Amino acid sequence: MTDPTDIPPIDRDEMVVLATEEYRRLLALFEDLSPAEWQTQTVCDDWDVRLMVAHLVGAAEGNASMVENVRQLARGTRLAKRMGRDQIDGINAVQVADREHLSTEQLVERLREVAPRAVTGRYRTPGLMRRISVPDPVAGRLSLGHLMDVIYTRDQWLHRVDISRATGREVELTANHDGRIVADVVAEWARLHGRPFELVLTGLAGGKYGTGSGESFELDAVDFCWAASGRGGEVPLGQKVLF
Repeated sequence: MTDPTDIPPIDRDEMVVLATEEYRRLLALFEDLSPAEWQTQTVCDDWDVRLMVAHLVGAAEGNASMVENVRQLARGTRLAKRMGRDQIDGINAVQVADREHLSTEQLVERLREVAPRAVTGRYRTPGLMRRISVPDPVAGRLSLGHLMDVIYTRDQWLHRVDISRATGREVELTANHDGRIVADVVAEWARLHGRPFELVLTGLAGGKYGTGSGESFELDAVDFCWAASGRGGEVPLGQKVLF
């Protein structure tokens, strides 16, 4: 059983490996979708598959370009205030609105082109900027560095799960890639609630985690992340995690 405090944080170097592989898996999935699947509603009420991909393209283009990032931030913040929503909701809405006119082929091509630059842009974020505190709808605040190294990859990963589940496809999972992302989610979940627990996550991305005492839980690793993100199901100890 792995103590969550022994799980190392994902740093910039590891982010490059995980984010690059996640973009590869996303693109492989998108290239295989049928026209009908692109129109399938996802768990996110405002988005079918095509609009969810538009969000992913927008996020990648923001990561790749500081000018685009600042533009999304400024417009998204103003929109969020008008909507009475969190800042991230406004930014997501701007990303989608600016790209919803694109065809599915154009979306895939733009993601293929921008993905390497998005990863590089995240890696090269200066140290001073990485220390900037930004809103976290779950925990209150987080550093920009944590957003770049961890949260953006989680977002990519969970949207791949969203699209796979919406279209009835198996989620491509491996222990070294998906298991690492899940383990990092477990470590953050444990830090946030701070209570003793034993957690058995099944499946290829799973593992056994805990402190040797406390409440015991067993569920599928992807289902754990699904619940922790607030998408549905009961998350152990009621503690959500930002994705």
